[in-house]
Amino acid sequence: MNRYPSFRRLLAALGALTIMAAVVVAAAMNRPAAPQDKVDASKADPWPMWGGTVSRNQVNLREKNVPVKWDLENKENVLWVQELGSKAYGGPAIGDGKIFIGTNNQGPRDPKVKGDKGIVMCFEEGTGKFLWQRVHNKLPSGNVQDWPLEGICSTPAVDGKKIYYVSNDCKLVCATTDGKDVWALDMIKDLGVFPHNLSTSSPMIVGDLVYAVTSNGVNENHIDIPAPAAPSFIAVNKNTGKVVWHNNDPSKNLIGLKLSKDANENKAFIKALVDKGEVLMHGQWASPAYAEVNGQGQVIFPGGDGWLRSFDAKTGDLVWKFDCNPKSSKYQLGGKGTRSDFISTPVVHNNKVFIGVGQDPEHDEGIGHFWCIDVAKKGDVSPLKDIFDPKNPVNKSSALVWHYGEPAPKEWRTDDRDYVFGRTLSTAAAHDGLVYIAELAGFLHCIDEATGQQYWVHNCQQAIWSSPYWVDGKIYLGTDGREVLIFEHGKKKKLLDTIEMSGKVRATTVVAHNVLYVLTENKLYAIKAKT
Repeated sequence: MNRYPSFRRLLAALGALTIMAAVVVAAAMNRPAAPQDKVDASKADPWPMWGGTVSRNQVNLREKNVPVKWDLENKENVLWVQELGSKAYGGPAIGDGKIFIGTNNQGPRDPKVKGDKGIVMCFEEGTGKFLWQRVHNKLPSGNVQDWPLEGICSTPAVDGKKIYYVSNDCKLVCATTDGKDVWALDMIKDLGVFPHNLSTSSPMIVGDLVYAVTSNGVNENHIDIPAPAAPSFIAVNKNTGKVVWHNNDPSKNLIGLKLSKDANENKAFIKALVDKGEVLMHGQWASPAYAEVNGQGQVIFPGGDGWLRSFDAKTGDLVWKFDCNPKSSKYQLGGKGTRSDFISTPVVHNNKVFIGVGQDPEHDEGIGHFWCIDVAKKGDVSPLKDIFDPKNPVNKSSALVWHYGEPAPKEWRTDDRDYVFGRTLSTAAAHDGLVYIAELAGFLHCIDEATGQQYWVHNCQQAIWSSPYWVDGKIYLGTDGREVLIFEHGKKKKLLDTIEMSGKVRATTVVAHNVLYVLTENKLYAIKAKT
């Protein structure tokens, strides 16, 4: 039996999935975001989107006195608890004095709303009081496009008095923070998108544009791509819901191809394109990030073909692209494949991008790769000939800063693992010269930001769908073992505590106004240290 439930039960990260701090969104202002450490925290929403800022760096530099001890049974340091559905992966996002969560309808707030639905719930930040919910019906196509009981996996983005999220029925939605409709872009009807299993992307707002990944993917035979001309990446006017630009690079190589009438020949032909990174493999469930280089805004999208692409944020013109898999890699459903796409979100920090590859966790563990990429170069900036030394002359035009994921030392190797880094659902946290990244198999890695040198690894003994979260000199990490692990920041590993929760922690912990929010699959906990 497969060790992990289906990806369709994922996240946030989508979240994994169920996840970082150089840039803060400038809410309600038509300008690019400013660096986080220069923002007046009293005038900014405390954690308004996935990753907190458009850099997506899972680092919070503003909060202090964050709790490191709590006890659910005795309610020690527990301010309040709110019941959700049976699955909750979207959020928390916190802004305008409210908390927004994506969940399902298995714990109905309204007895008139019956059956399987996608739900966005809103709570008052200070008290935890339930305020309202938004309801989305399931797609009639069923499992192939809208997996049962997964609810809404997208983490909403708060922008002033509005929120933006991607619903389970493949709509990019704009609503007020009071829960009222503003507009909705139906990506199936209006753009021809064919989402695979679920629509999950967490939107990002910069200026007047909102960016998202559409989840366009394969059909239920896991081979054919029903909508190769449909966009994978979109930029939409946040005020009107009109598409400003879009891109379908991960599937465009199938447009106009005359395929054989022989199903086996078609399968082999498409498989060859996938293995060469010329067409998407499975689904597209990740989220974009933003960088600004020499005055040019870049929006960075993870593609279902395993390529990371950067586009001019205003025009959609390609700036650079980077193949995040070795050229020798091969895609295969299950744990034996060596080519992967993305569940995690790119993180921008110090003019570098950090990202790891992964797959639907239903397809098990497998070899992964974690990359550090220079955002300042242009064109195809991939490493060549599977040589991952940035100083090698063959990589003179590459944006490779370093690669983490070499073959494991002999003493590490087991019958099913001979690599240092495995597939990941997690988004990185980069701060103070260190990068923290977790992998699905349950390992948390601490890496030197400049060189990629490994400082330490911790085996959490449980699968990890969440992301490491840096705050107040500590790293918080949730696991499938119903635990939150707390580490001290630094080059030497120091586990401060392991705290039991009531359910799997597949969403990433966040902090706002000195309150730690821990989202299990069916409850939201607000935790605050005594002063």
